[in-house]
Amino acid sequence: MPFITVKVLEGKTKEQKRQLIERMTEVACETLGVEASKVFIFIEDLEKDNYGKNGKMFSDLDTN
Repeated sequence: MPFITVKVLEGKTKEQKRQLIERMTEVACETLGVEASKVFIFIEDLEKDNYGKNGKMFSDLDTN
């Protein structure tokens, strides 16, 4: 039973998340030889104010 966690910066649409879950599930099934019902995908939206890079907050950067 694979449990997959994906961390992304906030702002992704529901449709983008849906597609990500569908495709990651397909890859996990093909690669690990498991049924889709056994694959769990967790998406964590990261608030840009809570993360930084190169000494800057993500909310202060153009990080599309």
